[in-house]
Amino acid sequence: MQKIAITYGILSGTITIATLILGLVVSDGGSFLSSEIFGYLTMIVALSMIFIGIKRYRDQQLGGVIRFLPAFAMGLAIAVIAAIIYTLVWELYLMTSGYDFIDSYVNSAIEAKWAAGLSADKLAQEIAALEEMRSDYGKIYIRIPMTFLEIFPVGLIIALLSAALLRNPKILPARH
Repeated sequence: MQKIAITYGILSGTITIATLILGLVVSDGGSFLSSEIFGYLTMIVALSMIFIGIKRYRDQQLGGVIRFLPAFAMGLAIAVIAAIIYTLVWELYLMTSGYDFIDSYVNSAIEAKWAAGLSADKLAQEIAALEEMRSDYGKIYIRIPMTFLEIFPVGLIIALLSAALLRNPKILPARH
């Protein structure tokens, strides 16, 4: 069980973070490749490894049958490992890029708020919130949990759905 969780967790986390960093590197900061939508779509696709890992465990080690809780535990383990990989590699990326991501992100967000034509009061509130986020992001004890929580809830949902589906041995039955 541990080998499967580690293998699929590393695979999932690596696919997610590599794709997101590549998107940031090749994009101009305002393209689809650097958008939150692209990021979460990437996470969903990469975290499909949770489903595959649970299915593999069910079919190869449990004879094609698994209950919900063991399936969910396997999915949760994969999601936690993927989130740890994602967080650690993101920290390495930030170190090697001079921690300039947050400045680029906040500046881009401020430009978008400005272009949206917000009232002066609303714009001031939004800018203050973004500047607070910039300040908080500089604190490792805030940034690391924030990064972990970008991906983990997606993995949690996929683990729940996968466990619910794969507890039924008729869904993608094992081939013998």
